[in-house]
Amino acid sequence: MLNILSGFIGLVALILMIPAALPFLGGLNWLFVPIALFGAFIGLMSSKKGGQNFCLIVAAFGALRLFLGGGIF
Repeated sequence: MLNILSGFIGLVALILMIPAALPFLGGLNWLFVPIALFGAFIGLMSSKKGGQNFCLIVAAFGALRLFLGGGIF
């Protein structure tokens, strides 16, 4: 059950990150990366690791976007 919840949190974070991929909206990732990391923490408590890995990939995508935009753009 926690794996499904983790995957759902990761999916919500990924959907919220779509507008943050546009120029001048990259700073929104400061809000969405912690959501994905919270989903990974929830997935850590599950016996299956699919949701946790998905959340970590979403968080890595957001962190990469922050890095490329200099943390603001």
